Amino acid sequence: MNKFRHCTIRALLLGTILALMSANIPASEAIHALAPCPASPNCVCSQSADQDHFIEPIHFTGDASQAWKRLKSALDLEHRFTVVEDTGNYLHAEARSLLFRFVDDIEFVLNPDAGVIRVRSASRVGYSDFSVNRRRVERIRKAFNEQP
Repeated sequence: MNKFRHCTIRALLLGTILALMSANIPASEAIHALAPCPASPNCVCSQSADQDHFIEPIHFTGDASQAWKRLKSALDLEHRFTVVEDTGNYLHAEARSLLFRFVDDIEFVLNPDAGVIRVRSASRVGYSDFSVNRRRVERIRKAFNEQP
């Protein structure tokens, strides 16, 4: 039984590695793939095939580490915003609404080869967000682009 379990785990790991290699996804993105948006209109994602949920990634030229620093500087301008995780190529933050303290999740994945920072911003609860997530990403993009 133990041998069977070890073989199964090895097969799953090998299958995962082969699937990632064949999908031609950079390792930094494979580790932190952005989840698709739900059917509700309270989410935007730069990897969405659905135009209602699609938002452009943040484009940059030059050094990726400098772009990541610019992103974090842009995030410092946001109110009621807490960075939960930052691995250097993946960042997860939470934004709280002023009145009801609803939490939205904002994720960024750095893709240096493509010169983009992929983004997803979504409400945890509710159905409509009155485009709050879309406006937040555009505000962050603007702050990012205004930096030298």
